[in-house]
Amino acid sequence: MNTTTDMPIGNLIREWRTKRRMSQLDLASEAEISQRHLSFVESGRSAPSREMVLHLAEMLQIPLRERNHMLLAAGFAPAFGERPITDPTLSAALDAVNLVLKGHEPNPAIAVDRHWNLISGNNAMRPFLAAVTEPSLLTPPVNVYRLSLHPKGLAPMIANLNEWRSHLIDRLRRQNDAVADPVLIELEKEVSAYPGAARGGPAIIHKDQAAIAVPLRIRIGSDILSFISTITVFGTPLDVTLSELAVESFFPADQRTAEMLRAMAATNPAQQTS
Repeated sequence: MNTTTDMPIGNLIREWRTKRRMSQLDLASEAEISQRHLSFVESGRSAPSREMVLHLAEMLQIPLRERNHMLLAAGFAPAFGERPITDPTLSAALDAVNLVLKGHEPNPAIAVDRHWNLISGNNAMRPFLAAVTEPSLLTPPVNVYRLSLHPKGLAPMIANLNEWRSHLIDRLRRQNDAVADPVLIELEKEVSAYPGAARGGPAIIHKDQAAIAVPLRIRIGSDILSFISTITVFGTPLDVTLSELAVESFFPADQRTAEMLRAMAATNPAQQTS
């Protein structure tokens, strides 16, 4: 996806509509405008108003950052602010995120930005991070893709590395197909070059048909902890940075994992503080 503002607004709308697999009639119906008017906007014969750009962006579920790009392409000022994650005005939001992470203990959970850099993690993550042998992987900004898939990161601990690697790279590929962020494109190239099946190779099929998600299986000593993960984002953010903040929570996929996490928390004083 080209996010530069030198692309005409009509082209941007058409590209996003194509990404969403919607016809002109589909989008026009959703937006409650005529297909003729939408066709004129996409072809450049009609200039959309600021409100129309935002309305179509909402119908297409376009990320806030890209909505700002669309407004600029149409000749309008951005509608959504963007503050660095360290901005004091975001402290209340980050406090809320940290409460969510803390509340998820003794299960691991992390908060990441749009480039999958670690913003925060709960105390249940400590035993796993302690096993990383390459110090540079833990030097900020800590990228969780590198941390997970690098051969000196968590990769040697992951019992189903090819399956988990395939899942992560596919997730990153789909994100790039939607937004084409240059940083994420380079990240995809980098982690795809790590040992394992290359992108475009045979798909890894999970054999357990009862599974509800691709599992993450991590070796701890002679045991294997099994997790399923979920990703949570803010429901109605008005700031670009907050809209791109995500919490990934890891839940025990079996009783043995749940018991081991509770035991690990009992030996970790940091997890026993409120």
